[in-house]
Amino acid sequence: MASKGRIVITGAAGFLGSHLAETLLDMDYAIVGVDNLITGDEANIAHLRGRSFEFSKQNVSDHIDIDGPVNSVLHFASPASPIDYAELPIPTLKVGSLGTHNALGLAKAKGASFLLASTSEVYGDPLEHPQKETYWGNVNPIGPRSVYDEAKRFAEAITFAYHRQHGIDTKIVRIFNTYGPRMRVNDGRAVPAFASQALRNEDVTIFGDGSQTRSFTYVSDLVDGIIRLMLSKEHGPINIGNPREMTIKEIAETIIRMTGSKSQLINKPLPKDDPKQRKPDITLARTKLGWEPKVALEQGLVTTLEYFRTKVH
Repeated sequence: MASKGRIVITGAAGFLGSHLAETLLDMDYAIVGVDNLITGDEANIAHLRGRSFEFSKQNVSDHIDIDGPVNSVLHFASPASPIDYAELPIPTLKVGSLGTHNALGLAKAKGASFLLASTSEVYGDPLEHPQKETYWGNVNPIGPRSVYDEAKRFAEAITFAYHRQHGIDTKIVRIFNTYGPRMRVNDGRAVPAFASQALRNEDVTIFGDGSQTRSFTYVSDLVDGIIRLMLSKEHGPINIGNPREMTIKEIAETIIRMTGSKSQLINKPLPKDDPKQRKPDITLARTKLGWEPKVALEQGLVTTLEYFRTKVH
């Protein structure tokens, strides 16, 4: 066993879970990765085999069965893009509710700490800008995006209930838009969509007029923030995101320029309940965790676009 303890990561074969597993292995933790591969990919964790890494194919919404001691449970299992939750609305709701319940149950049974991957989507289409952790959000509870938004809001509620009722050391991170290698080419999020279209010299599709804003965090910065929270005495929720706000049009134009693409921008109607603004207030992360993002967008896009070049044909 690695010297620092044993950590269970649900959703370990996903984009974020696999980067988190890799960094924690580098820090001398043993990792048990759990994933049902509904949106995860074993290729994301293939290079971790042979290290202190075990993989268990399980659907955490049904049950989680882990033998032996566990020090921390990091719950990252969930479809996480609008395309995914449009196709998988019920599994998305189940993993946020039943999956979170099961992951908390595992932490309770093992006497482990628990960290929930929540999301900026709990703020909905925000009426407060930038978004602070104290903001309660503006979410349509029955809209097409509600299966993700409300699942994560419920997940936060049950995490705090377990903390208050059972005294479990729980932590909640609210993750803002993140990008980097191992994103799925066709997952529908802005960076993979724009990168794959630009690399194929196809029209780059932006929804609405492209004036809606997002704040993009490179994956290594996000993982750093998550691990700082895991090792801290904070319970959260704490926003981890890059406060550099850009319009969707600007990010599309940056990717077209960096790929040397001949692509043109075309506009399509804005999806229902698509947030108009997204920008984290990271005062808490700075003051409580000593965290702030280090990787500039253009710098992070270099490695991300290199990865997509190997995937786009």
